[in-house]
Amino acid sequence: MATVADKKKDKPETRQRYLNPQGTEVKTREEALAAPEAVTATLALELHNGTVTFAMEVKYAPNTYPFVVTGGTIRSGICGAPWQITGGFLGDTLRLDAKRQGTGNCANKITVVGEYQNPPSWRGTYGFDGAASSFKHTTMYQC
Repeated sequence: MATVADKKKDKPETRQRYLNPQGTEVKTREEALAAPEAVTATLALELHNGTVTFAMEVKYAPNTYPFVVTGGTIRSGICGAPWQITGGFLGDTLRLDAKRQGTGNCANKITVVGEYQNPPSWRGTYGFDGAASSFKHTTMYQC
């Protein structure tokens, strides 16, 4: 008659393996199921309004939809550049909020809104210091 100790000797020991979302082996189940680090992607956009062009670098969360804007910069084309992009979203509609970082006698905030259209771009309006419909624009992807 085999004892419990004999049965354990005959059976090879198996160990539970845990993998995180990136496929790396981790030690515990909690590590494997932990929320992944926030992923950020960067997108270059240009806002056009007749002769005005704002060059923008937008940081967003690619694992969301609509894509949540997490930051970025309006680098040029606007009084008081650079402007810090503080939030918004990209999807069927667009919203970008930014505050002035540069110097000058300029507005302090800008809000850009728009609707997606083909070819890939957003058509809408923007405004300063609380307004969002003062000026028309088309905002396009830059490669």
